[in-house]
Amino acid sequence: MDKRESFIGLCKPGIGDEEAKSVAEVLKSGWLTTGPKVKEFEESVNTFTNTNFAVGLTSATGGLHIVLAALGIGPGDEVIIPTYTFISCAHIVNWLGATPILVDVEPDTFNIDVEKTKAAITEKTKAIMPVHFAGHSCDMDPMLKLAKEHNLFVIEDAAHAIGTKYKGNMIGGHGNAVVFSFYATKTITTGEGGMVVTNDAALGKKVKQLSYFGVDKDAFNRYSDKGNWFYDVTDMGYKYNMDNMHGAIGTEQMKKIDFFIEKRRTLAKKYSELLAEVPGLTLPIEKDYCFHSYHLYPLLVDNFPRQKFIEKLHSWNIGASVHFIPLHLFTYYQEKHGYKKGDFPVAESLFNREVSLPLFPDMTEEDVEYIANAIKEILQ
Repeated sequence: MDKRESFIGLCKPGIGDEEAKSVAEVLKSGWLTTGPKVKEFEESVNTFTNTNFAVGLTSATGGLHIVLAALGIGPGDEVIIPTYTFISCAHIVNWLGATPILVDVEPDTFNIDVEKTKAAITEKTKAIMPVHFAGHSCDMDPMLKLAKEHNLFVIEDAAHAIGTKYKGNMIGGHGNAVVFSFYATKTITTGEGGMVVTNDAALGKKVKQLSYFGVDKDAFNRYSDKGNWFYDVTDMGYKYNMDNMHGAIGTEQMKKIDFFIEKRRTLAKKYSELLAEVPGLTLPIEKDYCFHSYHLYPLLVDNFPRQKFIEKLHSWNIGASVHFIPLHLFTYYQEKHGYKKGDFPVAESLFNREVSLPLFPDMTEEDVEYIANAIKEILQ
């Protein structure tokens, strides 16, 4: 097989003229900070996820942080999270003075293990944070049942999972709150950005306040002809509010989300068809309860050195990455919380073998065929 000249990166955002035009209109309007485009973006996500409240933010990390803060999580509390996730999940728990309690994951979905979660619950546990890895939903019914039995909050990290469905319903309204990411690599993007959605009116209002210093009303309206200069601060909030330019990008991206997800699913299906009979590979699954949005295509490479595999892909002008380094392997969490290598064998086994292949809407099925053929040659 001939090597292609152009490089296939891991991901590429699907940004078009529509986003550029919308941002230009915002710039010309003079209303750059939180404003009408953010509200329009929030409403479009509410409609898409069938939820009642949304708060646009600068990042999903900020969303997780202020949701926990709004729920009163603090010193002496414990929050259960999977070790197989990005570092932000644990950091935000530490920021609030609480303790992240790590648990292992399922070997097939990479998602938090319900039985391991149950075993980790103590009298200090206040919340569980399921992470929908790669666009495959966690099995939420047993998790919600467990949380109800122990009077725990459930905050879903859906950074990978906008457009994912659980038992036919969009991820967004299952737990107390759900947090999406719109980082540059995500299914839809605003460059940087995130959003909290919830059906809890009181929680939604609290999150909105905490997103901008604890101000008691929409302070940005005080600069309009409907505004008033006076406001009160009712809580110690933060500075996570989304600006109007990011809202403009997000609004246009939401108009394309169905196409983006369908294209990702088509490409993922093509990968699975072409790689199904290749020995030494474990392909991602889609369980009966899940409609997979395929933010990632996480391949497990058995019987071949993972780093060498990635280097070989690069030699074929193919990008790749690894998702994720388990949290308990980081020096900080070993020194602060006493975790060590060997504590979570399933996560470590996945980490040692996982490779994320290129997957984004601008790819073609011919690109997938090229990557699949390169993988076959590498493994031969």
